[in-house]
Amino acid sequence: MAVKLASALLLIQLSDYFSSGTCGKVLVWPTEYSHWMNMKTILDELVQRGHEVTVLTHSASILIDPKKAASIKFEAFPTSLTKSDFEDVAIQLVHKWTYDLPKATFWSYFSQVQEIMWTFSEIMIKFCKDAVSNKKFMTRLQESKFDVVLADAIGPCGELLAEILQTPMVYSLRFSPGYTFEKYGGGLLLPPSYVPVAMSELSDQMTFMERVKNLIYMLYFDFWFETFNMKKWDQFYSEVLGRPTTFYETMKKADMWLIRTYWDFDFPHPLLPNFDFIGGHHCKPAKTLPKDMEDFVQSSGENGVVVFSLGSMVSNMTEERANVIASALAQIPQKVLWRFDGKKPDTLGPNTQLYKWLPQNDLLDIKRML
Repeated sequence: MAVKLASALLLIQLSDYFSSGTCGKVLVWPTEYSHWMNMKTILDELVQRGHEVTVLTHSASILIDPKKAASIKFEAFPTSLTKSDFEDVAIQLVHKWTYDLPKATFWSYFSQVQEIMWTFSEIMIKFCKDAVSNKKFMTRLQESKFDVVLADAIGPCGELLAEILQTPMVYSLRFSPGYTFEKYGGGLLLPPSYVPVAMSELSDQMTFMERVKNLIYMLYFDFWFETFNMKKWDQFYSEVLGRPTTFYETMKKADMWLIRTYWDFDFPHPLLPNFDFIGGHHCKPAKTLPKDMEDFVQSSGENGVVVFSLGSMVSNMTEERANVIASALAQIPQKVLWRFDGKKPDTLGPNTQLYKWLPQNDLLDIKRML
């Protein structure tokens, strides 16, 4: 009888929990460019299911536009960094990654990657300081009583906000350099004997010497390379929280990690229950293409089409590099849709069309890819 009574009470509790009146309040600390695009897909689904979503943004934001997301609430805080300053830094980092890094040796390559990441880190810590030091802003967040904080792990501060607000924390992440966040922030075990280190360019089918090389990569990322200036972040978090702590200690308190890939696209490795693969979450039913684009795609015949884009941050390049790419694309039989926002290359072939923006989800519909 006691068991039946306990079961009945449990069912009543569950029915109350899943009722329409239990929708939650989600606070979001986003990151720019493609990270925001991936995050917004999650936010749109949360809104669709009745949750209240509030995105924290600042005056220097590049892609996060409140006017384009009417169903999402935005809380803006002022920062001394201007939008043009932020964009200039982003362009410089992309230029360095594109033109300087490919020429570098191993040690030079990763030292420059660290330099790029630390520059980004300086911007993020400035935004974070501007947010948490704004007493009126933080009071509004405290009074809102959010149920969960959702943040992109590559843009620090979400974990600090969750700690201040005493709120559960959920991360969204593709991967971090050397898997350092996943290991020291998430607790994942990634044995170098069969799990290739991120950015090592190795596979899970390694020879003995490749395993040795992978071990060296792991030691390098563990003891030398730092994605962010951890000493600075540790000190900052300790000052804000009023007690000694570290960036990774704060990160460890995350309740869940949403990994933006498919489990079968990743190399086999041990997982924890709070890591969930969400690959393909941004895929949606294809919409109708603009008429001029549809006509161009259909004119490809049996050869098909090629969609060429270098990501959300790269829409331009040097004239020399653009001409080399255009010349190569002109030699293939397929029709090419190229996301490019610079001067039209002199070597552009008749099979290539330039677009400032491409609806990739719609173009990748199998019917249109022929």
